[in-house]
Amino acid sequence: MSTEMKTAQEMIAAAMAARAAENPEIVSIKRVLKLLDKTAKSNRTYGSTNPVAQKFSQQLFDELTAHLATYEKLTFLIQRTALMCKEYVVYQAEQDGGSESIAFKLYADGIRELTLHQGLTQEDLGFFLESLWGGLDPTKDDDDIVTRIWGKNLSTISIVTAEEVASSSVGHEGFIRLDSSLSLSDSTLRELLDRERTRSKQMSGAGSTEGTTSTGGSQPNRFQSGLVGYEVTDEELAALAKEIETESNQDGLTYLLDTLTAILASEKAPALLTRLFGLWGNIVESLLREGKWTVLENVLGLLHETDAVRPDLSEEHKQQLASVLDGLGRAERIKAIESYLNRSPEANVEGLLTIFLLMKPDTVPALCSLLAHLTSPAHQAIVVEALTSLAKDHPDPLVRGLSDRRPTYVRNLLSIFIKWNNSKFIESIEKLSRYPDAQVRREVVRAVGLFRPSGSGARLVPLTEDEDESVRFATLKLLMSGQYTVPFAQWSPLLSDGSFMDRPISERRGVFQAIRATCGDEAVPYWQNLFTAWAWTNRNKKEELAVLAAETLGKLATPAAAAALELGARKGGAAVRQACTVALAQLQKHHRGKRMVSQAEDGELS
Repeated sequence: MSTEMKTAQEMIAAAMAARAAENPEIVSIKRVLKLLDKTAKSNRTYGSTNPVAQKFSQQLFDELTAHLATYEKLTFLIQRTALMCKEYVVYQAEQDGGSESIAFKLYADGIRELTLHQGLTQEDLGFFLESLWGGLDPTKDDDDIVTRIWGKNLSTISIVTAEEVASSSVGHEGFIRLDSSLSLSDSTLRELLDRERTRSKQMSGAGSTEGTTSTGGSQPNRFQSGLVGYEVTDEELAALAKEIETESNQDGLTYLLDTLTAILASEKAPALLTRLFGLWGNIVESLLREGKWTVLENVLGLLHETDAVRPDLSEEHKQQLASVLDGLGRAERIKAIESYLNRSPEANVEGLLTIFLLMKPDTVPALCSLLAHLTSPAHQAIVVEALTSLAKDHPDPLVRGLSDRRPTYVRNLLSIFIKWNNSKFIESIEKLSRYPDAQVRREVVRAVGLFRPSGSGARLVPLTEDEDESVRFATLKLLMSGQYTVPFAQWSPLLSDGSFMDRPISERRGVFQAIRATCGDEAVPYWQNLFTAWAWTNRNKKEELAVLAAETLGKLATPAAAAALELGARKGGAAVRQACTVALAQLQKHHRGKRMVSQAEDGELS
């Protein structure tokens, strides 16, 4: 065949495929025939009573019923390796499919067209499936499909046989040519044969009055083939070629898994089941290494349901199945996941979390190692979520991991502890208050506030001297909450340090407010001393401290605080006197407000 001819055919095939893809009826027929092929194979291989075969049969019946409800009938022409509907290929036999093909089976038994009509029952469909591969009556194994269907005489299934097509010659030497003005897009083969018979009768009647040729026969019909001709454009051929290519590129993995599933559901031979479970273990291993998480998720879901589908499994095979499932989290497999994810940072991880959650708790150490070595934050987040669930009752590997020197790993572990919200881990977490990474130290402050929301704040005070400003402010905010107590002696080293003067005024104010909240009147002598102390150096900064002290005492609002402010208002410098006077006014206003509220409450009670 010339290159030009091949190219033209490919173009026409592609064009026809494109048209078929746009035709909803053709799409529906293809879907039905694909299910028919799958159902016929499962029935033939495992028997119609097998659960998998019954599931396929029910799916076929539902799909076929929906099609017939919309289009009233489903008709297709039968060729040796394909089924046609109108001008489209709706079923193509697999290469080297041989007698396994529905098309070949129907063709070999002499059927050239098959029609399924609206009203087809599940019993009718079951009969048709049995007819395809025998099994209805052991004494009639030699019956072909035509004989079986004619014997049943169903109104919902009709056929056209090769014999009927041949007999359309009505005794002539060649087949009578079907009307070329008609195409199978408009009529079925049955309709064309009926029209041809009618026309032949009419022609026979005319011939009896007009005479015959000298040989006494209908000579013009001698060289007519009896075949229907089609005019196919280049675009249709191109579309058809494209469709064939698409079907040839069908996902082999899905087909393989479907086959193995059918075997798992029906195989009885112990030796074959033993080999099958060994094969499933290899499949799990391969899918893990290739990062096919959604496929693996489906496989594991299937294996988990095996006991329900196959309650007849022996103890040996049940142990094999458990080994496949329990071995999911083996160290080498977790390492394979790590290798794949770090090699493919943008990989699709849909289904991966489910894979992790199907692992046993003894996988926790391996998952901790995985979390420590992953480079992508998105991938780390998936492992964190899995460990949050799996390690809740097995936290020891995570506790040990807090001493790791990789800050990202430690922060991820802290996020898990915080999600658990269990105060028993506070001792291990507080040990990280001097961890080199500032973000870790900030998470420690957050954890302390969650797990120890009140009580002694002594262990927090050192963090107010942290080198990172965000850590210092997070700590001060916690201490200012009024839920913690700290002896003033623990604050003294901070206050007496010369660098304290150099801190921003906002931070010094925060320290004073934290001292007020944790020490109360115990700190009043320190602040009172700031009002009257004489300074030869850093006079301005010390005066700033005295002003901040007045502001703090005003908020403390205790009698001791008021006495200290009155002293400052008399003996302090000008700025200090003014600050103390303002604080006293606010303090008195605060007390008046409290008295009014108290009186109002007393009035309501009386």
